[in-house]
Formats: sequence, C-alpha cells, structure tokens
Amino acid sequence: MPDASTAPIRTAVVGFGISGRVFHAPLIEADRGYSLDVIVTADPERAAEAARRYPKARVVPTPQAMFALAADLDLMVLGTPPLTHLDLAATAIAHGLHVVVDKPFVTASAHGEELISRAADAGVQLTVFQNRRWDADFLTLQKLVREGALGDIRTFESRFEWWRPEGFGNWRDTATLTEGGGILHDLGAHLIDQAIQLFGPVQESYGETANHSSHPEGADTEAFVSLFHESGVRSRLWMNGMAARVGPRFHVLGSKAGYTKWGLDSQEPVLAAGMTPSDPAYGVDPQDSWGVLGIDGDAAPVPAERGDYPRFYVQLAAALAGHGPLPVQPGESLEVLRIIEKIHAFA
Repeated sequence: MPDASTAPIRTAVVGFGISGRVFHAPLIEADRGYSLDVIVTADPERAAEAARRYPKARVVPTPQAMFALAADLDLMVLGTPPLTHLDLAATAIAHGLHVVVDKPFVTASAHGEELISRAADAGVQLTVFQNRRWDADFLTLQKLVREGALGDIRTFESRFEWWRPEGFGNWRDTATLTEGGGILHDLGAHLIDQAIQLFGPVQESYGETANHSSHPEGADTEAFVSLFHESGVRSRLWMNGMAARVGPRFHVLGSKAGYTKWGLDSQEPVLAAGMTPSDPAYGVDPQDSWGVLGIDGDAAPVPAERGDYPRFYVQLAAALAGHGPLPVQPGESLEVLRIIEKIHAFA
C-alpha cells in the first residue's frame, strides 16, 4: 500500500446506483487525495455511464472481479443494498482494504460487531457514510446549539418527508426488514445519528412504524421515533415517503429561542444533476431556504453554513494517513442500528 501522505488513495466504488453514482464517485473524483480506479456495476447502461464519466476508472461487472485487483487498491466504497454489506465488507477486509460502507451499516447489529472486530484484527479502517452530518442545515443548527443561541434545548423535531407514492424505483421498494429495508432503516439511520450528534447518548427510545405500500408484507414506509437523551433533550423524528404535505425539516425549541427550517439540503439534487463539488455554488443554500431563529414576532433568517459532503473524504484521507480520527466511528452507526432494532422489535 502506498504512503497515503504522498500517493492518492486507490479506490474502488462498488455499485453505481444512487449511492455510487450520485454521492461517492463524484466526491472521490473531486478529491486529489484519491484516485477512482475501479467501478463495479453489472448494469450495462450504468457501466456505459461510468465509463463515459470516469474514463480513467476500470469498470468491472462483479465484486469478485474487483477483488482480483485488490493488490492495486487501498479502499473499497460499498454502495450496494444492505443485505450485501456483511459479506462484501468482510471480503474486502480479508484482502487488506480499508472500507467505507454506506448506511444502513448492516442488516443486524451482530453483523456490525463482527465487521468492527474483523477490521481491528486486520489492521484496516472501517467507517460508515453518514453524510447527513454535513448537510448545510445540520451544520447551521449544530453551530447554533454550540453557540447557545437557543438557550437550553428542550425539544428537537426533525423530519425527512416527501411525496413519492410510486416509491424509489429500486431495491428500497421491495426489501424486507431482515434485508435492511424500510424507511426507518434508510432514513432513520440519518435522523437518529444527527440527533445523537447534537444531544448525546440516548437513555430511552420509542417508535411507531407503518406500511402504506402496495406490498402488504413489505417494510415500513412511514416511521416516528422519540428519543430521550441523557442530556435531558427530547428528540422527535419523522420519516415518510408518502407525505402529501411535509412538515418542517427542523423545529427546535429552547429556553431563549426557537429555530425552524423548511426544505431538504441541496447537495444530493445538485450532485445528481452533474454539479461537481469544485463548483462555487456547491453546498450553498439559497437565502429563501434559510432557517429562522427567534421567538414569534421577533425572528430572523440565519445564514446557512455551506453543505460539505466532501469533508467526509477529506477526514477519511487524514485518518488513513494517521493524522486524525475517522469521519464516522463504526461504533456510532452500530449504536444507531441497535436503537432501530429495538424500535422494530416493539413497534
């Protein structure tokens, strides 16, 4: 393996659907600390697109073909459905590769424990792509909390809602709970992680789930989670892919002020549209989408921090060079998964 301080991190992206195509490949390509060497996809149209957009990368149809090239790689980024995460990540670790796993981390917490143990024994790094830690609105709220602008936080409301009754058009529409399916696995992994990042460990949790899809045996399409943090803050989280009218993205009440933000972060849609992270407009939320801070009758917009998904890979490169912590400790995503498992067990 080359010296990470002088040579680019030789990277393979496994999967070229939403995860690999929209998030990982563009972020890796834009970071000079990495080289995008291999893309894995069995879909002919996606393979053609990958070859067109990344002509320096080798496009192969299977993970096995990628593992045959492992001696010339340093890092595997896993953007495949969660049911595949355990076996593919374990195989990568056995080949001496560092691993980025997209969320949901794995389908069961026992599998996460196994991967963490295997990575430690092999001396490689394992992390999870909790990219919503670098949403513009979350970074803004994090700054307000850090600065004490709201006083003592009492309640935190967070939503990921949209109107998409036809579904995603991919594996998410049919995956069962045991396969890591459902909106609580998918979006709960983000919202619970954000809440813990803001307000610390969870003392009590409660949740409700429902399935409104055309698949009666399918996983949940709507979920509500209530968390009571050891810090005394109550988080209430909503996830819904069939919301005919959406609620605020954030609604936070403190002893001095409240903060309300509508609309989702812009980084995913602009990446999907082809904008690169080097574009000056990348990550910049327009003023009309800024959140509002204050009390009724005396509130003002708060300039949004710049969204920064590329920061994940910047921090990962530093960690692989021994110059800092991983951007996401896998144990943090494991704790989120344990909360999700507990909610599913009683919902």
